[in-house]
Amino acid sequence: MPDRPEIVCICGSTRFVDEMRAANRDLTFAGVIVVAPSEADELITNEQKIALDALHLRKIDLADRVLVVNPGGYIGESTSREIEYAHATGKPISFTDPV
Repeated sequence: MPDRPEIVCICGSTRFVDEMRAANRDLTFAGVIVVAPSEADELITNEQKIALDALHLRKIDLADRVLVVNPGGYIGESTSREIEYAHATGKPISFTDPV
């Protein structure tokens, strides 16, 4: 029995915010600690996007594994970078839809 719950980092396109929220809810109710992408109600600047992208890589560092939310198999550019980073750091990666 681990001394703490599993930590999962959710990755995926912001176009799938509802699906990521559902994955977050389901994992949380299953006893998992979830770290997920930040949400913004307004458009963000390029500088803010760069900062948020870097912060999300640190969230991957904290996680035991990564869950990619990819309805229909869609994986965008930012998510592809996150998958490459997770793979390079040895994190197990799973997907909600086949790729």
